[in-house]
Amino acid sequence: MARAHRLEAIAAIRRDGTMNVVVESPRGATVKLKYDPELGAMTLVRPLPHGLVFPFDFGFVPSTRAEDGDPVDAMILLDAPTAPGVVVACRPIAVLRADQRGGKGGRVRNDRLVCVAAADRSKSGLEDVGDLPIRMREELEAFFAAAVAFEGKDLALLGWGGREEAREAVARGSRRIGKNPPR
Repeated sequence: MARAHRLEAIAAIRRDGTMNVVVESPRGATVKLKYDPELGAMTLVRPLPHGLVFPFDFGFVPSTRAEDGDPVDAMILLDAPTAPGVVVACRPIAVLRADQRGGKGGRVRNDRLVCVAAADRSKSGLEDVGDLPIRMREELEAFFAAAVAFEGKDLALLGWGGREEAREAVARGSRRIGKNPPR
C-alpha cells in the first residue's frame, strides 16, 4: 500500500528556486478549506459570506510557519482553478501585509503572499508588486477583508511589499520550524 505524502512536509523551495504552494481553497470556492496534518486531509473551516468566492487559488507554503502559527498563506494568480491538495510551483511577486486579533487577544501578523504559477506563461510579465494593477490590489484587499468580516479577527491591512519581502517571509517561516530554504 502506498504511503500518503504529508503535504506540510514538502520543501518550501524547489531546486529550481521556485516556491511550492499547496492549494487549499481553489479559485471559485465558496468555502474556506484548510489542510489538517493530523488527518492528512482538507477540512472545512467555514463558508465564506454570501456572494463571496475565492478569486484565485489560495493555500500555504509548506515547511513554513507564520507568526500566527499556521503555514505562510499564499494566493496563486492563475486564470483557472486547480483543486485542493494540488502543489503548484510559484514565483512570489508580492506580499499583502496584515495583522489581526490573535488567539490570546493580542495582535498577530498574518501576511498573504501573492504568487504567479511558474507554468503560467501568460503572467511572465508579473515580477513584482508594481506589476500588479492597482485595481487588482484593491480587489484583493477587499476580498481578504470581506472573507473574515464576520469572524471577529479585526483584520488590519498594512500595505504591500514586493518580491524580496515575500521571499523573506518564506525564509522567516522556514526558520520558525528549523528549516533553511536555499536562496
